[in-house]
Amino acid sequence: MAIIQAICTVFKQDLMSPGGNLAAQTLKCALYTNAASLAANTSVYITGNEVSGGNYTTGGNTLANVAISVDGTTAIFDADNVTFPNATISAQAALLYNNSNANAAIAVLDFGGVKTSTNGTFELQFPTANASAGLIRIA
Repeated sequence: MAIIQAICTVFKQDLMSPGGNLAAQTLKCALYTNAASLAANTSVYITGNEVSGGNYTTGGNTLANVAISVDGTTAIFDADNVTFPNATISAQAALLYNNSNANAAIAVLDFGGVKTSTNGTFELQFPTANASAGLIRIA
């Protein structure tokens, strides 16, 4: 028998589940212009430099089918792609936040440049939920 020092996989999964079950809470995705200041120290949803325009609602959209899974020893966050239909907007970043937990920030997503939709669907496509590509992973 061997003893191997490690962070337990179930604890990694629990880290992604503040309040007991992240998948049961209301998570949202807000979009921001290139003038926004968002970083690792962003602690809550902010309205400054949030996108405005055709068919975009302040606060963004609710994430659907949120799931926390495990691939080997890596805990992974996943949700359906986020869509803003019939939107005329330009955005450089998104903030995922927990609307059920005082709007606590979860992750800042930088698009690497301004992305635009004109009377079309603005969609954030999340990567495959696995240990090497998942959007948010704790290995």
